[in-house]
Amino acid sequence: MAARPDGRGIDGFVHLQASGAGLVLDCRGTRLPSVLHWGRALPHATDADLAALALASLPATVPNSLDTPAQVAMMPELASGWFGLPGLVGNREGRDWSPLFETEHVALRDRGGEGGEVVVLASDTGCGLSLELRLDLTAGGVLRMRAALRNTAAGWYTLDGLVLTLPVPAEATELLDFTGRWSRERSPQRRAFSASAHVRDGRRGRTGSDASFVLVAGEKGFGFRSGQVWGVHVGWSGNHRTYAERLPTGESVIGGGELLRSGEVRLAPGASYETPWVYAVHGDGLDELAGRFHHHVRRSRPQGRGGPRPVVVNTWEAVYFDHDLGRLKALVDAAADVGAERFVLDDGWFRGRRDDRAGLGDWFVDEERWPEGLHPLAEHVRARGMDFGLWVEPEMVNPDSDLARAHPDWIMATAGRRPPPVRHQQALDLRRKDAYGYILERLDALVGEYRIAFLKWDHNRDLIDADAHEQTKAVYRLMDELRARHPGLEIESCSSGGARVDLGILERIDRVWASDCIDGIERQAIQRWTALLLPPELIGSHVGSAGSHTTGRTQSLALRAGTALFGHFGIEWDLTAATEGERAELRRWVGLYKRMRGWLHRGAVVRADHPDPALWLHGIVSEDRDQALFAVVAMATGARTQPGRVRIPGLDPHRRYHVRPLAPGDKPGTTALTPNPWLAAGVVVTGQVLAEVGLSAPPLHPEQLLLLHVTKAAPS
Repeated sequence: MAARPDGRGIDGFVHLQASGAGLVLDCRGTRLPSVLHWGRALPHATDADLAALALASLPATVPNSLDTPAQVAMMPELASGWFGLPGLVGNREGRDWSPLFETEHVALRDRGGEGGEVVVLASDTGCGLSLELRLDLTAGGVLRMRAALRNTAAGWYTLDGLVLTLPVPAEATELLDFTGRWSRERSPQRRAFSASAHVRDGRRGRTGSDASFVLVAGEKGFGFRSGQVWGVHVGWSGNHRTYAERLPTGESVIGGGELLRSGEVRLAPGASYETPWVYAVHGDGLDELAGRFHHHVRRSRPQGRGGPRPVVVNTWEAVYFDHDLGRLKALVDAAADVGAERFVLDDGWFRGRRDDRAGLGDWFVDEERWPEGLHPLAEHVRARGMDFGLWVEPEMVNPDSDLARAHPDWIMATAGRRPPPVRHQQALDLRRKDAYGYILERLDALVGEYRIAFLKWDHNRDLIDADAHEQTKAVYRLMDELRARHPGLEIESCSSGGARVDLGILERIDRVWASDCIDGIERQAIQRWTALLLPPELIGSHVGSAGSHTTGRTQSLALRAGTALFGHFGIEWDLTAATEGERAELRRWVGLYKRMRGWLHRGAVVRADHPDPALWLHGIVSEDRDQALFAVVAMATGARTQPGRVRIPGLDPHRRYHVRPLAPGDKPGTTALTPNPWLAAGVVVTGQVLAEVGLSAPPLHPEQLLLLHVTKAAPS
């Protein structure tokens, strides 16, 4: 690469690579840089090769098209001849709606094969706008992008949208993204990537149960272990857009950003707007894509917050709103008996709260139920060797509350009207300094007085008719300030279950509540797809009672606990009503989790592409690939009497491994008259055989789970 003639940065090609992923930018000329390549690394490419790549990438001039074909920039511009969705939408009272930016400076910080950062400064003096584009290829191969737009002219500039894109090749012929609802979040949906725009807008004021989550474009038939994939995720907890677009001329892009409502962002002279991070990942199969996200998230965790995840007991499905000190103390004792390390008191502890119709906003301990405050319970929890956690929903307010009666103007409203109620509640307007200050003071006081180690931070309604942009920024500030005052405090993002799961909220929390549904079969699917973005130790997963609260199904403890084992393990069950046999078995599962979490929470998530959708195999392989833990799960009745072989990928192909069932998940129900012979003592084979050939799977009953422990075999 060369310097610009005027000395203002780079004039040439930027080539970054890390962990097998690569990015090539064409920074020549005065237009915004274009992406020549994003995908597999090109480790041997020279500057001459990049120049040849740029030349070879230029399309022909065809009838009824631009005389000089346009190169697609990271922020597509209408004025460049781009006929797809524009990157920037805005105007200055009907003017300056189609800027064409001129690059002024390109700065590079190359990390020598471990990625790097590129900063592009550009402006359109005629429109009175300046732009900063920032790309960061992390050591794990995740490409982060963001932009900042500044109003450099007199008069206000109304910004209606700013999204960023990356090109994907013609080989990407299929799209995968997600929809969902309460208790069934992150349901996958696939379709052809045709000549059209596939636009997914989240307008709920939070990430949403139906969020696109991660949008993936991939080669035909791509799976967990095969096919190139290119994915994007918007790291923002408010309204957002992800989209994939293929033009009739052949250009294809995927991208996204914050979804702005008209008037939410108006830039005064000198003011600027910065987009959230847009994350882009390439992989050979979905497992590699997920592994890159996991590496990034783990490396981004604040120092000291990545230790073993404690076994949690949450009171919601145990007692609901029935808060009685004696009953809760008995639950604490039962929790300690099975090995729990954290006890979380859920909804119902604060003033006037007997159901979901009243009390939100009155964040004072209810004097009638708790005449001595929460101290007797918290002290009993700590005496039994656990830390103490508490449920809160600080962004919300019930109209039937002292707070709403005293400060009705603190309720978020537009044009003097309140939006329709959801769960008998409204949103508290945290844009207001007085409302924000009250919530911060109450949370600060509660955490300090009761030495709270963990907050389950809920958010049980969509924001309708609201300024989601400023509200989301206020929530971020609130969490950041509370964490600054209490550095050891952990926070869980709960939002009607899993409706706020994104990398924006994850910068300030310690785990997500993936769903209010803890039915084992439903959770297998929810956790499978949540783990496309997040490593398992950040996905809260609880063992419920035999009868599921949300689905009514009755399931074995092995399925319920074996599912929770592959997340941040917890319990949400009235253990005082469990039999001694159930508690003894649960104690064994807790012990297994504690023995293995040290490496499970650093390992690689692996999933097999089995031809029968009724049989799933997933697991975690340790960093050194010395051992692994897999679950074989019968999601439904199989199409055949024999499920056939299941391949076990992700291990060292040259090592020999001992594969055997692992207690207490070693005795699932099966339809077999005699078990598979290898199950008795296990089998020793190479990692290559496991990945390429596999093992004969037992014919499990529906909703049964079998654990397999894979360990490095002793030399023969």
